Amino acid sequence: MKPSHGQYLVSIDLGTTNTVLAYAAPGSRDIELFAIEQLTAPGEVGAATLLPSARYHPAMGELAAGDLQLPWREADVAGVQEVVVGRLARRLGAQVPGRMVASAKSWLSHPGVDRTAPILPWGAGHDVAQVSPVAASASYLAHLRGAWNTRFPAHPLERQQIVLTIPASFDEGARALTLEAARLAGLADVRLLEEPQAALYDWLYRHRDTLAADLHDTRLVLVADVGGGTTDFSLVRVDIEHGEPVLTRIGVGNHLILGGDNMDLALAHLAESRLPAQQATAEAAPARLTAGRLAQLTERCRGAKEELLAQDAPAQVNVTLLGSGSKLIGGSRTVTLTKQDVEGIVVDGFFPLNAEQEGARRGRGAIVEFGLPYASDAAVTRHLVSFLRQHQSAAHAALGSEEDSLPVPDTLLLNGGVFRADALARRLEATLDGWRGAPVKVLHNDNPDVAVARGGVAYTLARHGFAPAIEGGSPRSYWLLLDGDKAPGVARRGVCILPRGTQPGREVRLTDRTFALRVGRPVRFHLVSTVADAGERAGDVGELDPADFIALPPIAMVLQLAGSAARKEVPVQLAVALSEVGTLEVHCVEAGRADGQRWLLEFQLRGQEEEGAEVQEEAPPPRFADAVERIERIFGGRAQQVDVKEVRQLRGQLEQLLGSRERWATPLLRRLFDALMERAKGRRRSPEHERVWLNLAGFCLRPGFGHPLDDWRIGQLWALFESGVQYQKERQVRAEWWTLWRRVAGGLDKDAQLRLLDDFAFNLQASGEERSRRPLTLVEGAEEDMLRLGAALERIPSAYKAEIGNWMLGQIVALPAAGPKFDAKAAAAFTRYLWALGRVGARQPFHGSAHEVAPKATVEEWLQAILQLDWKKIEPAGFAAAHLARRTGDRSRDIDDTLRAEIVRRLTSVGAPPTWAAMVRDVVELDHASEQRMFGEALPPGLKLIG
Repeated sequence: MKPSHGQYLVSIDLGTTNTVLAYAAPGSRDIELFAIEQLTAPGEVGAATLLPSARYHPAMGELAAGDLQLPWREADVAGVQEVVVGRLARRLGAQVPGRMVASAKSWLSHPGVDRTAPILPWGAGHDVAQVSPVAASASYLAHLRGAWNTRFPAHPLERQQIVLTIPASFDEGARALTLEAARLAGLADVRLLEEPQAALYDWLYRHRDTLAADLHDTRLVLVADVGGGTTDFSLVRVDIEHGEPVLTRIGVGNHLILGGDNMDLALAHLAESRLPAQQATAEAAPARLTAGRLAQLTERCRGAKEELLAQDAPAQVNVTLLGSGSKLIGGSRTVTLTKQDVEGIVVDGFFPLNAEQEGARRGRGAIVEFGLPYASDAAVTRHLVSFLRQHQSAAHAALGSEEDSLPVPDTLLLNGGVFRADALARRLEATLDGWRGAPVKVLHNDNPDVAVARGGVAYTLARHGFAPAIEGGSPRSYWLLLDGDKAPGVARRGVCILPRGTQPGREVRLTDRTFALRVGRPVRFHLVSTVADAGERAGDVGELDPADFIALPPIAMVLQLAGSAARKEVPVQLAVALSEVGTLEVHCVEAGRADGQRWLLEFQLRGQEEEGAEVQEEAPPPRFADAVERIERIFGGRAQQVDVKEVRQLRGQLEQLLGSRERWATPLLRRLFDALMERAKGRRRSPEHERVWLNLAGFCLRPGFGHPLDDWRIGQLWALFESGVQYQKERQVRAEWWTLWRRVAGGLDKDAQLRLLDDFAFNLQASGEERSRRPLTLVEGAEEDMLRLGAALERIPSAYKAEIGNWMLGQIVALPAAGPKFDAKAAAAFTRYLWALGRVGARQPFHGSAHEVAPKATVEEWLQAILQLDWKKIEPAGFAAAHLARRTGDRSRDIDDTLRAEIVRRLTSVGAPPTWAAMVRDVVELDHASEQRMFGEALPPGLKLIG
């Protein structure tokens, strides 16, 4: 963005807790804060510097139409009819559980969910509208746009120079989604700036006239930015040249979902344990709060924390949790939090002095709530030690200190709302003093809430030559992985495609390395980034420590040669740049031609590829070509004289060439699927051709995801669905058809799964008259095939799962559980229906999103019914109950604790495998046997499903 006469210089801090806008008027170098108009009470509008990053979705009739009126009119970018944004949203959210969207920024960096799907408020009831993290973030930016354009109608916000700040640790996926949120808000032209850098820019600008004196004895600045949702560290080296300080950023930290939200939640857990029990009435809430009520309590604890950490803090504060419905006041409960409580949990728990200089502890965190993957170690000071060790070479060089000690910066700048609490600021300062053995110099941040927004304007002024600048370029290096799949923890080989420090806008081309690009066919690239200081150069091949690198979203696509649909290999080189807006751009450039074609490689941000094991390209087995030749003989374009026996023997012949199919690794399976898909027309030659093709295709593409380009393969396969099978009358062909779709269901999107659900319902529930009008292409399905298919449809809405599960439970209750009618046939029916019910109501889905699991209250009803069965006689009842009651750590999904205890007791009393009770009692991963039984068959070697 070049300077333009008449443009405002704008900076937006889109924070986890608050959103702030700062600006400088055209021709001015004075940085001002924008007073954001927002609802402060129903029907009342006020202006404030901070816009709470919160949305509230009121119930129908809760607020009158006039109560939501703002000085501007604009539809909600998320499409919700009635919504409150800002201060009133936070106030209402503290009073009414389950209707407030908060911490959307933390969700933007959570790759384990579809961040473009409507999942917030997390765990909300079906009467509450939900929005995606991207849309929620966009709504805060749209609110700013409306407020700005109302105040400055001649200077629309979308036409100004805008900087949007993000955590330094945001990966490429989170950065791209932040830009998408800005685009949805009508702000298409923005530049990204890292928040710790912005905070330092603010300090530099405020001290620009005395900078040489203020920094004369500084060699290394640590910027510690702890906000509501994230912790960010950055290191900046200070050199003195010609009597003036020159600043260069030399290190940033990895992403940590660790901040004020975690502290509030820890206090909420303490408060929950102290809440007085309600009277035992039919309306009484369970002893453990619901997710919505816990969110409400957490919001109350936020205020208590701020009071108890203030300099003039009282000895204690009462926290009141209001009742619900007609008992809003009468049903309220109050608990006391003391100053000692907060000092013990927040100060000592999150900021221990850590005199031993212990690094961050690995493992599962004690706090797992609201679906977010909070940092496993809550101690900020232990994460700080790990960060300093990661950058020790560059830090020691800046300090001129010895390599065998922890490099402790001599200067500290604190930022983020957490450090408004003087006790926390003093604790981190004391920690660094202890590590150094001498006092650390503290750069005064006069207002951590707004420093980042002001610093974004100072950054733009510096780019125009009007303020001190920070050098540094890209904070991380980017690598293309070269080696095959490795066990966890094993070093990986990669080639550096963009070194640390590369300046934005400068393209780096790997002219010494040429790759063969397969056009017209699927190609994939595995990129990683690392903040570690390796002294790398573009084109260097090196070993990467798995503890240091972060896998980027996959790049997987089919590239076409201009003007040609031919499939061939084209020599290309990689050209990589950090764009001017702050995102990574990767191109393949045709080698050897001045006018060679360029292909932009785009990251996949919406899929779930990252949930599967990362599987690298590897050489096929020696006899793979022979295997493809056998497939060609059976299904190839030129019909060959092949008898039925040879078709039946294809699987055995492939195993003779490639080994037992249970040991076929995912890359080999996908190669075989591609060979089968190319010859899909050949499946129609005979019933045996069709049966064998369906069997092998489903086996080779299972579970439908987990390997690059599986989305593309699923798209090819799904194109065959509506045509059905050729040999409808053959029972085994019909069975293999449904087995195929059950095996690959994990790769199908919601719409495709709903389409399968239509056929599921028809086959199991259609009346005789309806069956007489069966569509010609609708494939008949046996009960067992349909149950296994229906259970695999994890992306359908939770209300549909409740309906399916209720029908299954009705079938279970109707089965004879004792007496002479309880025979082998009845036992087999129990097994089928209980397995399917356990999968439909599972608390931890295999491939679906956690926000679409069956409703908790419905699953609790199913468990009560299952408890009526004799688990010793009907063994599948215990297995189903274990999955229905499996603990996730997310109380919006987890069942009531009393019911959980009863399930554990029953599992123990019938001698069920210990792992079943363990998954109900604690948050654990499934063992191989349970995973295989629940999924229905073994997964490909090297591929593990992680919820």
